[in-house]
Amino acid sequence: MGNREDLLAGAKRCLIEKGYARTTARDIAAASGVSLAAIGYHFGSKDALLNQAIYEAIGDWADEVERTVSAEGALSAEPARRFESVLAGMIESFGGSAHGLWAMQLELLSLLGHNEELRAFLAGIQRDAGNGLAEFFLGIDPAASQEPARLAGPVLHALLIGVLVKWSMDPAQAPTAAELTEGLRVIAGRLTGPAPAAAPAAPAG
Repeated sequence: MGNREDLLAGAKRCLIEKGYARTTARDIAAASGVSLAAIGYHFGSKDALLNQAIYEAIGDWADEVERTVSAEGALSAEPARRFESVLAGMIESFGGSAHGLWAMQLELLSLLGHNEELRAFLAGIQRDAGNGLAEFFLGIDPAASQEPARLAGPVLHALLIGVLVKWSMDPAQAPTAAELTEGLRVIAGRLTGPAPAAAPAAPAG
């Protein structure tokens, strides 16, 4: 690997082990075996390097989950089974090898009000994140079905963040993938079923 790749690898390790706010430029240089000056040369700043490392670390995790789910044949299954299997793989990763990555995600949420550069960076990748989730969970090709991906992606992203928060508070009480899938069936049924009858008007006078 070159210095740029070494810096990204070191930054990813620091993010998972120390978190975003506690990682210093010296930490990254030590973890990567690259000089401090190389951070500015390749990325401009430590924060820019950390932001790119966040993006790549999430991509690495998503690739790992996709390999696991794909090996189980879930990506070729009918939509509900695919959705539940992908969600189960993600929830399992909360307490597995990706635990540090998810802890860092929660830290990022707490920093958004105080770090404009971080907030702008994360806001800028929302569309990519939503498109990726729509394709992964539902098999929607964002290039061929832009509007369905645009609508489904943010909902899936919000769902995943909410599940992460509930799991972090108490894994025992967090909903399982099966419960979430059934809960969404209930919601979808209510939204697509007949509208409730209007309440009778109150008598005049």
